[in-house]
Amino acid sequence: MSTLGGFIWSIADQLRGPYRPNQYGNVILPLTILRRLDCILEPDCEKVRELAAAYNNPVRLKIEVKKATGRPFYNTSNYSFANLLQDADGLADNLADYVDRFSADVDVFEYFDFKKEILALDKAGLLREVISSFKGVDLHPDVVSNADMGDAFEYIIRKFNEAANETSGDHYTPRDAIRLLVDLLFADKDTELTKAGIVRTLYDPTAGTGGMLALAEEHLLDYNKDARLSLFGQEYNPQSYAICKSDLLAKGHDASNIAFGNTLTDDAFTGRKFDFCMSNPPYGVDWKQYVKAVTKEKSEAGPHGRFAPGLPATSDGQMLFLLHLAHKMRLPSDGGGRAGIVMNGSPLFNGAAESGPSNIRKWLLESDLVDAIVALPTNMFFNTGIATYIWILDNAKRPERRGLVQLIDGTSFWTKMRKSLGSKNRELSEADRKKVARLYADFADADPDFSKVLRTDEFGYWTVTIERPLLDENGNPIVDRKGKPKPDSKKRDTENVPFTYGGSTEGPAGKIDVIRAYFATEVKPHASDAWIDWTKVKVGYEIPFTRHFYKYIPPRPLAEIDADLEKQVAKILELLHEVEQ
Repeated sequence: MSTLGGFIWSIADQLRGPYRPNQYGNVILPLTILRRLDCILEPDCEKVRELAAAYNNPVRLKIEVKKATGRPFYNTSNYSFANLLQDADGLADNLADYVDRFSADVDVFEYFDFKKEILALDKAGLLREVISSFKGVDLHPDVVSNADMGDAFEYIIRKFNEAANETSGDHYTPRDAIRLLVDLLFADKDTELTKAGIVRTLYDPTAGTGGMLALAEEHLLDYNKDARLSLFGQEYNPQSYAICKSDLLAKGHDASNIAFGNTLTDDAFTGRKFDFCMSNPPYGVDWKQYVKAVTKEKSEAGPHGRFAPGLPATSDGQMLFLLHLAHKMRLPSDGGGRAGIVMNGSPLFNGAAESGPSNIRKWLLESDLVDAIVALPTNMFFNTGIATYIWILDNAKRPERRGLVQLIDGTSFWTKMRKSLGSKNRELSEADRKKVARLYADFADADPDFSKVLRTDEFGYWTVTIERPLLDENGNPIVDRKGKPKPDSKKRDTENVPFTYGGSTEGPAGKIDVIRAYFATEVKPHASDAWIDWTKVKVGYEIPFTRHFYKYIPPRPLAEIDADLEKQVAKILELLHEVEQ
């Protein structure tokens, strides 16, 4: 638990009565942001006011403020937490003035409709008390690190969502899961990332409160203090967007790189490519309301559009974000890019051959974009205990990894938490993360109990339609005008034939020979009158992750089971005997 977050949330107790618990966040979140920015700006507020008086042009003022303070944002109001409480009667108006006079890049408060909350607090007689409480909390980065501030925001959001009976998973991802994703994302670029003065770009299309962006930057700076990571993101939840943007402002980043809006319908960075991309999209959330916009874009963008390979079922939009990330990686001709995304198990196998999901996997695998997939332990996330996976994409693989996909079973690498947080009762310790990272680095030499390296064609198959003749009352085949037997739809069957059947390494090119061999061995001996309908053969791709790590456990000997049953029967008889007495 975040101690700071708990303390800030306790201020919400002052709101009881006029506010319902599910409304506390509307006050607590923007005031936490405001106080954080206030603490950062306080040392230079007098200097900024002087500059504001000297320069009326906002463009020139921003330049001069940046020169004087080193920060791209500022506030020109005569008010701050230092003096707001001195004018009791004008508190509401003065606080509104303070919020209004931030530089244009600090647009975060409008996403909370904060002025409305100021009036409501004032009307309820709570404004002075709440402002006084926040004034007593020093949130300057020298006192509260960016990591601790991020933890506090996440704690507050979780409490807010619990009170509102909403899911918290849409807003943030556990930091231990993010750290592993970042470890893997940067793993193949370790040497490159230690170069002096490097500049790299990182993009998160589901930025949430900015946790992924923050930890990725922290990770890179651990490698190289002189490195610079330009952060980009987009977020559709107004409050999460406001927190993310204010966090980047506090760190001195260009806040214009954080956009508000829906990535699927309105990509704020059209045409931009990035060195690194990462995302944790919502699981199992339908995109029916975006179908028209997405299908329109797919049709108009042509074969090189982000959704060109296919569209998933409208009941789950995860794979749309997977396609989006693949589209956003820096081109191989420009050095290439890597992407990491956390998803549930559905994108591994959902959809039949030539369905939207299967075609997406086909495109990713045949384009050799899938570098590795890691199975995470269950009970890792706050709002779900289901199995989750990290996919790592790379469009400029090292020579030894080309044409191959590494599957890593990390389900057993976890540490039990002392206290559960929702569904989360397991976490990835640093030692757990190192085990996974070592497996990734060892690649073909990794422990085969936890890592498998497979050719991309090993995930492909053909769905073959097998027909049998329609028979007359005498048991003879009914034929058409050309003398060919008519198929009996009731006996129709399909077989999934792996590309690799019979040891074939030809992939899709081996279609005719492999299917014929399969038919002769697996079908014909059991149905001598069957035939293949070659017009209905379909290509499919799936990643049966658990099958590759399945370990056969033989059943217990019958004698041992019988002995246990006899013991249980004896106990039952003994209990019944006691009841009778």
